[in-house]
Amino acid sequence: MARRDIPVKKNTIYEVDIEDLGSRGEGIGRVDGYTLFIEGALPGELVEAKVTKINKNYGFARLMKILGKSPARTKAFCEYFDRCGGCQLWHMNYNNQLKYKRKVVENALVRIGKIEDIDVKPTMGMKNPMRYRNKAQFPIGSDGKNAKIGFFRRRSHDIVDMDVCLIQHEVNDRIMAIIREFIDRYKIPVYDEKCHRGIIRHVVTKIGFNTGEIMAVIVTNGEKLPHQDKLVSELKYNIEGIKSIVQNINPRKGNVILGKDNRTLWGKDFIEDTIGKYRFRISPLSFYQVNPVQTEILYNKVLEYADLSGKEIVFDLYCGIGTISLFLSKYAGKVYGIEIVEDAVKDARINARLNAVDNAEFILGRAEDMAIDMMRDGIVPDVVVLDPPRKGCDIKLLETIADIKPEKIIYVSCNPATLARDLGPLRKYGYEVQRVQPVDMFPFTVHVETVCLMSREEK
Repeated sequence: MARRDIPVKKNTIYEVDIEDLGSRGEGIGRVDGYTLFIEGALPGELVEAKVTKINKNYGFARLMKILGKSPARTKAFCEYFDRCGGCQLWHMNYNNQLKYKRKVVENALVRIGKIEDIDVKPTMGMKNPMRYRNKAQFPIGSDGKNAKIGFFRRRSHDIVDMDVCLIQHEVNDRIMAIIREFIDRYKIPVYDEKCHRGIIRHVVTKIGFNTGEIMAVIVTNGEKLPHQDKLVSELKYNIEGIKSIVQNINPRKGNVILGKDNRTLWGKDFIEDTIGKYRFRISPLSFYQVNPVQTEILYNKVLEYADLSGKEIVFDLYCGIGTISLFLSKYAGKVYGIEIVEDAVKDARINARLNAVDNAEFILGRAEDMAIDMMRDGIVPDVVVLDPPRKGCDIKLLETIADIKPEKIIYVSCNPATLARDLGPLRKYGYEVQRVQPVDMFPFTVHVETVCLMSREEK
């Protein structure tokens, strides 16, 4: 479509029928065949929308008025929803959120993976989808007079100052209030990413839902933290269950939240939590699933798909602190967890000892390199579990797995797009998708976790 053929004009209001939702939760509608993305609109609605940006093949518009409301629309209980970029779906009832997430996975498999005729199961949701997160990362800024703590405004790095977040554990509201008051009382300079000045950058909290243990991590731009004893005292005496207060030092420019160095200001260097019957040690830098209720459901689905007899060798790649590895260990002959983050591997080894698991071994290194070395040493897995970050797997790793030829591959993904992309090379090497199960780990957001089972096609 040439520019002159675009049927809409900027700053003009149009009536639009909303047909679908985009991957970021935007309503999708068309004006004379031209696609508009409209934040806040839901499928089945007729809306008035003002065009804000025009590209060659699609544009963006601001929702001005709802002329016909979708039955999926509900009241947004979060008072910050219209500003905060943390959640995208408070205006959609929960049952329809689950349907939407299933469709996101289906669409990714078809459009990106070119995988047709796969029965994606209904999304496994929560009975109570509120206050589910056990980890929070709050950026800290200033309005010129007082500290601002919250989350970034949509499509910006402006901080929405918040007293409450309804998807975070309740204790975070109290921790935020204490740190905000501490910064204001002692006039602690907060970090300004534009000029790379200031002291306090972020506050990160980790909470053991089942143990009640709490960790607070104060991220600083350098080693200095004025009046740290006062802050420690306030947290110790006002936050029941706090077991660890840590200063994380991150002097680097950019948006990476945590630095490499930690200094424990008070308490332990870690906290502990349980999933099912297993106990896990969690340190400031280690990865741990953010929704403990759904994590157990997710891991049980991995167990179901693995269908172990007790003799198999399993590779758990991107194993983190060993959570999936330990769940699999009871039913496998031997589990090898591979992880590139040194602190996570240390925690994984400790977690194996905590749970008296002697058939799980944890190895530090790049998954693709370690897997090749192990295969050369004669260690060949029957099952490979992949749980990569959002960017997905390196092509070298996928090729390595194909060379190893395990009977099953179980891919746990937090990004349907990279999941669908990565399935392509594996299918090329003779693996076919057998089952796909979305799990809602992140209610009120567009994010969805997916468990996918692949097995080798016999030639």
